[in-house]
Amino acid sequence: MATATRCSWAHTPLGIAYHDTEWGVPVHDDQTLFEFLTLEGAQAGLSWETILKKREGYREAFLDFDPARVARFTPRRIERLMQNEGIVRNRLKVGSAVRNARAFLAIQDEFGSYDAYVWKFVEKVPRINGWRTLRDVPPRTAESDALSRDLLPRGFSFVGSTICYAFMQAVGLVNDHTIDCFRYRRVGKRARGPVRPRGHVGA
Repeated sequence: MATATRCSWAHTPLGIAYHDTEWGVPVHDDQTLFEFLTLEGAQAGLSWETILKKREGYREAFLDFDPARVARFTPRRIERLMQNEGIVRNRLKVGSAVRNARAFLAIQDEFGSYDAYVWKFVEKVPRINGWRTLRDVPPRTAESDALSRDLLPRGFSFVGSTICYAFMQAVGLVNDHTIDCFRYRRVGKRARGPVRPRGHVGA
């Protein structure tokens, strides 16, 4: 039986499982969007594999990523988190997750949902790219720049453009599976029917 061709970054059991079932699939659930916003911020300076290994620890520590509950974390609760080996024990990142939860709730109040807010940066339609190799994938785009610029004055942190683009890739605002990956067309169909490549295809 032929082995499926995947994006080259997915080469460990955890990475493969995540790649094959989640990465790039459009997400419209606010709690899941907050989860990835938190995890992508936690990844800064680390590997995604490290974050995947700690994902269950994060779910427990951050109460299944319920932003309303995380927003109520007290300084004492944050201090306890700093002793939790199941998460990245970086004070700036832990504090950021709590502040981001409060800013997240403010966006929900303003737009009705974080989903309604964040999807407007791609005009509510996933961007389907057409990269031949991982080297072709940009670290940031005009859309991630715009998202970062809008989030920062709202009180978010760990939301630079590169982090925002990783978030957009994870939750399906963009489909950055390479064109030889078996998930490229499957995710594209789930996003909006036939794949219409952008980027390097045909270049």
